[in-house]
Amino acid sequence: MTDNQNTFTLVDPLTGNLAFKLFLFEDNSYFDHLQRNNYFSVIWVKEGSGRLKSDFSEYSFEKDNLLAFTPYQPFMLSTAQAINGVAIQFHPDFFCIHKHHKEVSCSGILFDNIYHPPYIKIDATSAATFDMVINQVKAEMQNKGMAQFDILVSYLKIFLITASRLKSEQQVLDRDPDKVNKEPFVLQSLQDAIEIHYKTKHSASDYADMLNISAKALARITKSHFNKTISNLIAERIIIEAKRELYLTNKPVKEIAWELGYEDEYYFSRFFKTNADVSPQMYRDTVGFGRASDNQLVN
Repeated sequence: MTDNQNTFTLVDPLTGNLAFKLFLFEDNSYFDHLQRNNYFSVIWVKEGSGRLKSDFSEYSFEKDNLLAFTPYQPFMLSTAQAINGVAIQFHPDFFCIHKHHKEVSCSGILFDNIYHPPYIKIDATSAATFDMVINQVKAEMQNKGMAQFDILVSYLKIFLITASRLKSEQQVLDRDPDKVNKEPFVLQSLQDAIEIHYKTKHSASDYADMLNISAKALARITKSHFNKTISNLIAERIIIEAKRELYLTNKPVKEIAWELGYEDEYYFSRFFKTNADVSPQMYRDTVGFGRASDNQLVN
């Protein structure tokens, strides 16, 4: 469905909710307040600059930056000048990055990447690819035909794969050599430790002890390199896994809580709501439950 010349929307006929949307923006009115959406958002800022608030951190963004956010990940853009660009939003029931991880490899790179800022710099080659995909999506949305769902998913995959490849390259090339030479081992050790132990060790002191470093020193290094506290990193990692389990499985919240190291289901639910702004059950109800991969949407 084409809402106007700048907005193209596909709605899930079963729920009436957004399935896929592409729109062009010419100012910051859409993003100037806190966003907590039940769908993925990818925002290409073509012109302008400003500040991005996301999760526990704040960053600067500029023209030709691509910003990426998962369902219920909080973000807001503040600008001192006009911005314009393109945004793509899609519900996990339209395209689930967890289910298609092997195909697009964007989970943990473009999305849910707690160790790097949620944006990338777009080069000329990638910009040309993105423009091509956007134009094809516009045409498909205006002249729907057979297998529209499959075609739109294919274009979305191209977009996400291109962005993920670019971010992977930039994570290597854009690292500060001075920081890499100073304390790379403890940083990598911290990441490895969180990935291994986040289900059982939830306090910053646990990781400081594990790495044989003072809690104060580790906190300073972590804040300097990741722009987050250790507690922020642990909480984000737990929430990512909780969201994944809520979407991909039918496990009761109590079981998910226990697997993530919380014996008290209600304490876990409060922790989840504090970080995701919705309860675990509301997240499952609004983001959806991973249904059959052949679910077809029409507008």
